[in-house]
Order: sequence, then structure tokens, then C-alpha cells
Amino acid sequence: MAENGSVAWSSVGKKVITGITGFALMGFIIAHLIGNLTLFIGPHEFVGYAEFLESILYGWFVIAFEAILFFIFLFHMIAAITVAWTDRRKARTEGYKYAKNAGGKSRKTLSSVSMIYTGILLIIFVVGHIYLFKMSPSKENLYATVADAFSGLGFTIFTVIVMIMLGLHLRHGFWSAFQSLGWTNDKYLPLLTRLALVFGVLMALGFLVIPIYMHFTGDPGFTMTGGH
Repeated sequence: MAENGSVAWSSVGKKVITGITGFALMGFIIAHLIGNLTLFIGPHEFVGYAEFLESILYGWFVIAFEAILFFIFLFHMIAAITVAWTDRRKARTEGYKYAKNAGGKSRKTLSSVSMIYTGILLIIFVVGHIYLFKMSPSKENLYATVADAFSGLGFTIFTVIVMIMLGLHLRHGFWSAFQSLGWTNDKYLPLLTRLALVFGVLMALGFLVIPIYMHFTGDPGFTMTGGH
């Protein structure tokens, strides 16, 4: 067991963990965005979507899903930070060999060099996001909670900035997850990096239009019975 654990937590093992958890989190992000986009259909539809999720397996589905998601986040964060730390120490040891853009598979970009910082910012945002929408006094009316949160200009702008950081994070994380699992090579990597750019932009735009839309059109006084 100890030998298996050491292999899993080796440099290669941590990259595999980062890749697998990265794919899982990207799947969650896509599903979360699809659910959030029901805001554009209407308040009743958004609340109905939230109530549907809460009703699956008498509420146990959401609890189990959130517990699994927590551990995926945890493993992704720990593995990614330790891999970045190891790579940075290796770069220091070997001098300026890695200081420049190495080309090829390295694909150094703003997204890649800022991964650790955008990742930390996203973790902070997720914790605050959970606290805001889980602990809100009006959490039974999720639409009103969202509308109230984005009624303030400061929080709206902050969320838009974080969503841009999400796009940067996904722009590198998308193709990097394939590479971490050994699912790419020099022939297909250029295609993956282009797909990663498209994916990152789409996810960032999809999420950042929501706070803008809710800031200008959201109704904090909405109720399921009368709408106000």
C-alpha cells in the first residue's frame, strides 16, 4: 500500500491526478454554466432548476455531489500546487534553462505562468460563492439571492474579473490535462491549444455575462407567487 501511495504521489502521479481532476472540474464547470444560463429564460425557470436538483434522491444527491466535488477540488489544488512548486525548484536548480519560452510542449503563455495565481483566486472565489449562496437568509429563493448579490456594482465587477481569470486558467488547463495524462503529442498539441483558447473564451464569456445581465435586469424582490 505504501509503495502504491508513493507511486501515486510521485511527480508523474501528481500530474495524472491533476489531469483527471482537471477534466472532472471542467465537466462541472460546463454543467454549472448550463444550469446558470436558465437565468436568461426566466426567474421561475431558474428557481425550478435549483429546486429540481435539491429534490433528486430527497436532497441526498446534492449533498453527495458537493462532498465528491470538495475532494476533487482538494486533490486538484494540492497536486497542482506541489507540481508547480517542484517545477519551480527544478528551474532554479538548473539556472536559466527554463527561464525562456522553451517552445514545443512547454507552450509558455500568460495563462501557463499565471496558473498558480489564477487557481488560488478561483479557490477563494469558490469558497465565497458557496458561503454567499448557501448561507444567504433568502437561499430558499435562489433567484432573489443572485439578483441581490449582483445588484452591487463592486461585486459585479469583481465577479467579471474572476471569470476572466477562469478563462485564463482553463485556456492552459484544457490542453495541459491531456498532456498530463499522455493523451497528446507534438502533432496534435497545436490543435489542442487552439481548442483550449476557444474553450477558455467561451466559458469566461458564458459566466461573465451572467453578473452583467443580473446587475441590470435582476429583481431582488422577486417571489415565486407574484414576481415582486
